[in-house]
Amino acid sequence: MRKASGMKLTNRLVAFVTLIVICAIFVIFIGGAVSFRKLGQDYLTHYLDGIVEVIDQELADPQGSQSLSRWLPKLLKASNVVELEVGSSAGVVYAFKGLQPVNNPNILHQSYYELNHNPGFYINLKSIPPYTTFTYSIGAMSSISLAIVIIIMGLVWGMNWLRQQLYGSELLEHRGRLILAGKVEDNAVGDEQEWPATASLALDQMIAELKDARQERSRFDTFIRTHTFLDQLTGAANRVLFDSRLQSMVQDQETHGAVILIRISDWDELLAEKGKDVADELIQDVGMILSNQIQRYPDTVLARYFDAEFAILLSQQSAKEVKLFTNQLMNALERLVPTAPLQPDNWCHLGVSFWSSGERRGRIMDEADMALRSAQLQGTNSWYAFKKDQQWEDARGSVRWRTLLDAVFSSGGPMLYQQPVLALDDETIIHRELLARIKDENGMIIKASRFLSAVEQVGFNSRMDKLVIGQALQLLKGQPGNDTLSVNVSVEALLEKEFVRWLRVELLQTPRTVLNRLSFELSEGALVKHLDAMRPIARMLVGLGCKLVVDQAGRTIVSTHYIKDIKADYIKLHRSLVREIDQRQENQLFVRSMLGATADSDAQVIAVGVENEKEWRVLKQLGVQGGQGRYFAAEVSVESEPKEIHKNGKSLF
Repeated sequence: MRKASGMKLTNRLVAFVTLIVICAIFVIFIGGAVSFRKLGQDYLTHYLDGIVEVIDQELADPQGSQSLSRWLPKLLKASNVVELEVGSSAGVVYAFKGLQPVNNPNILHQSYYELNHNPGFYINLKSIPPYTTFTYSIGAMSSISLAIVIIIMGLVWGMNWLRQQLYGSELLEHRGRLILAGKVEDNAVGDEQEWPATASLALDQMIAELKDARQERSRFDTFIRTHTFLDQLTGAANRVLFDSRLQSMVQDQETHGAVILIRISDWDELLAEKGKDVADELIQDVGMILSNQIQRYPDTVLARYFDAEFAILLSQQSAKEVKLFTNQLMNALERLVPTAPLQPDNWCHLGVSFWSSGERRGRIMDEADMALRSAQLQGTNSWYAFKKDQQWEDARGSVRWRTLLDAVFSSGGPMLYQQPVLALDDETIIHRELLARIKDENGMIIKASRFLSAVEQVGFNSRMDKLVIGQALQLLKGQPGNDTLSVNVSVEALLEKEFVRWLRVELLQTPRTVLNRLSFELSEGALVKHLDAMRPIARMLVGLGCKLVVDQAGRTIVSTHYIKDIKADYIKLHRSLVREIDQRQENQLFVRSMLGATADSDAQVIAVGVENEKEWRVLKQLGVQGGQGRYFAAEVSVESEPKEIHKNGKSLF
């Protein structure tokens, strides 16, 4: 994979030109020094040749040899000759040694000559080389010094000119580095000074097209999910999503709830007499009333089950609460005055069927339909609940929940269980998700799916999250350096300024090595609903070194553009999408859509609630990057030594 260069283009060119100029000056300097030395040696050799020629001629003349001692020393001293020896095989004829001091005898130039006019005689000379006694002189070296100064000034001017000319390329390169760092949105349009201009304009156009393509793909993915799982008229879920969610809930352990069917009588007659527009308007009004009524119940599904029939799925609500809600729903619908031929006092009927984990989905819907028919037989707007031999009942209200939660918080907080999340490639543990549990008055363990709605109802979100986060930080500080934990944090708590300030202080007091092993999980529906408020909080968590996980993806149908906004590290699919995915083509389509939405991001898609080999095989074929569920390991308490073994026999702990 190619990597961006760490050196700017301008610095490269400046370094190259500077190196070339310095090398040229160095070569010229070396060449000039060698030339000066060679010229000095040639001059000295030529001068000494002349002296030797004069001595040779004088020795050939009988009268001249007698006068050597008079004039030769002066000539030798003027010629910087330190020693001279004239001799033959018979011995030395004449010897001279100058009195001038020589600090280093090794620098003396030695010459040996055979005399042409006096065969058998020789002359041996030692002389001082030229320029050895010279020092730097401004006058003598002014031209060279001036040339060097001019070269340096020209080099500096040339470098400044080159930097100015390449300033646009530096801007373009800087924008490229920011884009590679992930800041595409902030650098979508370049500066007018960027050069080459064609490359800058091409980059602007490509970013604009890429942005539009991402938005279009996000819209297309949302379109696919919407048309697969939502009713186009009311925006509520359709029958496919409702059946899938109900099937997933009844297969979970320790779950219960109710299904409420709402049917509009004589809707076909209204459609025939008044037309589709009037009939659709009534359907929209009814859908809006139902949607408003279910807002106070978390994890509730509203679906348009048939053309004139709605279905509501309530989970983890007591029979008493369901009956109270049904009465409120009936009163709200009766305030709506339908158009003739519908009768104002006999146009809507409700059927209720209670369910618990382990029951068949088809039987639950049949019971709700029978209850609905019983309500219709009453001949007025009414509702009816199916009578079952064993009807789940829990009268715990908000007061009892508050008392129980206060007791849990005062005793140190909830119990924590953990479940590993495995990577697809090498089945290593990505992180361990911490799951909260509490004990009721009788010592029975209650799962988070049962008490979280009560926590939100009594307003204890921030208290619960503070205790869970505090326990997670203590676990991380006491565990090995490669162990990573993930905690669930409610978006409602993060919307409180006091809780955010507390969280910031706690994280700032925690070492960076610990924060790098901590992940925060946020629910997708609440995150998208409050996306503007969550952006700065998400940036704070990521900036401190924590990882960001979006949980329950696919529980509601929302746009996936948030993945790029908050730069999530992991996207966890809702367990209803994973349950029996090998038999549900619509769920496979949804997972493909989610994988496509994360294709251009660093987010990895993790399947939650994997229960068997068939589900995991299909998920791997679809391309998920990790899995979590009882197929890999069960939930175990963090206080006990985990002993769960993976399917391949490898210990996960």
